[in-house]
Amino acid sequence: MDALSETLRVVRLVGAIFINARFTAPWCYQSPSAATAGPVLEPGSERVVIFHLVTEGECFVEMDGGETVRLMAGDVVIFPQGDAHRMTSEPGLPPASGAPLSEVLARRPRQLSFGGGGAITRLVCGYLACEARLAQLLFAGLPPVVRVNVRGSNAGAWLEASVRYALAEARSPRPGGAGVLAKLAEVLFIEVLRLYMIQEGERLTGWLAGVQDRIVGAALAALHRDPAQAWTLEELARAAGASRSVLAERFQRLVGVSPMQYLTQWRMLLAAGMLRQSSAQLTHIAQDVGYQTDTAFIRAFRREFGAPPATWRRRQWLAPATSRAAGR
Repeated sequence: MDALSETLRVVRLVGAIFINARFTAPWCYQSPSAATAGPVLEPGSERVVIFHLVTEGECFVEMDGGETVRLMAGDVVIFPQGDAHRMTSEPGLPPASGAPLSEVLARRPRQLSFGGGGAITRLVCGYLACEARLAQLLFAGLPPVVRVNVRGSNAGAWLEASVRYALAEARSPRPGGAGVLAKLAEVLFIEVLRLYMIQEGERLTGWLAGVQDRIVGAALAALHRDPAQAWTLEELARAAGASRSVLAERFQRLVGVSPMQYLTQWRMLLAAGMLRQSSAQLTHIAQDVGYQTDTAFIRAFRREFGAPPATWRRRQWLAPATSRAAGR
């Protein structure tokens, strides 16, 4: 299994589609930053990434201090750094005023319809919530705005049709519509990342570039396949089919850390998932991620997360209850 698939398998992702919009020109919709929208969209989440799918017509994306991006039907745009932005029928329009986001999202997916009566644009707005450290992996090196057109791939075309179907089902009395939309949001997001990797090719930078690189990708796959192994740089280079010096230089340049530093970070992500999702003893978790003693594991975990594993686990188990109480 490749590193991207393995990462997405073991790390908790939560997706949802929260707005189904029909706009008529002229119109302008202000989307808040992820830091502002996150507590409303997914209380207790560490990181929220917002994305939009254009299902009909065309529009523009504007960001303060950034370039204006034109979008066509089939385009998906995501904001890896969580920047506030405007979706608009033409550049320079003031955003419409409306109800607070908490009121808009009282029912999901919310049906929005407004504008001046001109050309029609339909948008589907969704988000993906994930762990902050996973976001650092996936989004390292990405620009503020990532755009791909899903109509260029069979999977993308199927996803777009499925989203339209699920949105219609969400308005029906039959149960399960919201759950289908949530899963489709996750799959759509992953497909966007995959298409973006193909689209950018050698221009790609960061962790995704490492995944796609022949040597670094092989090393990442080996680390993800067997994180508990007592890897050395020499053994990892052998698995990647390269010399130690070539692997070390290439890994550092693309991923931003050394192979051994990355191994520690990946082990800690795995351990965090086990701590959050199970009641397994620390000794067993430590062994599963490659540590022979609790002491070494606790030291590494504290260095990465700022607290010993037992304390961190209690905080994570308490967080959902705290978030629910705050939302009452």
